Amino acid sequence: MAEAAPPRWKTLRAYAVHGYTASGVVAAFLAVVALMADVPDPRWVFLWLAVAGIIDATDGPLARRWDVKTYAAHVQGRVIDDIVDYLTFTFIPLLLIWRMGWVPDPALLFVLPALLTSVIAFARVGIKQEEDGFFVGFPSYWNLVAFYVGWWGALYGVWLPAVLMLGLALLTLLPVRFLYPNRTPRPYRRVILWGGWIWMAVLLASLPFFPEAPAWLFWASLSYPAAYVGLSWWVGRSGTA
Repeated sequence: MAEAAPPRWKTLRAYAVHGYTASGVVAAFLAVVALMADVPDPRWVFLWLAVAGIIDATDGPLARRWDVKTYAAHVQGRVIDDIVDYLTFTFIPLLLIWRMGWVPDPALLFVLPALLTSVIAFARVGIKQEEDGFFVGFPSYWNLVAFYVGWWGALYGVWLPAVLMLGLALLTLLPVRFLYPNRTPRPYRRVILWGGWIWMAVLLASLPFFPEAPAWLFWASLSYPAAYVGLSWWVGRSGTA
């Protein structure tokens, strides 16, 4: 007896999730449009990157809940996700750093290592330890690094963030584990996810004043990245995952 076809609405819903994931490339395109202006406003670039980030943070849970691998198996959502993520997490943010002159000359000395190590990391087998809830290596969060590079530069100068970029580029390829927010082991997942949303709200609130937002807000906003790094080390070390 032939196997019954899945309900059409489940198939349509699953393909809609693929469309939702793919829509991140529209945000990427609009970020580049803002970046190509004669006098680019980085706030618009970051706004479109934030839209892409929200899509990325929410499409995975939808795909798992609606069983996309079963009902839309002819399209590989992971491939779409990786393409959009490389554009919005790595390529466009690093292009923004170069375009705005946020690192010392020659800027390519600081931008290219991050660009190259990240593309290798995206193709690296086992970089996502989803069952344990970790990324291996710095997870190419260059969109967030770029925000702080520009902010730090306005407050204190360009050299320290440039050197930090080189360190993070190296860390991308090292076997250091960072928590995978949507797969973080319980009981830490809620802390990481809700903390991340609150942190994003703080960064968006500072965006209208970027990069001239006050120093106290800069340092206060670093509390979540510090907690994320610390918890990644603690959970990985303790074997909780």
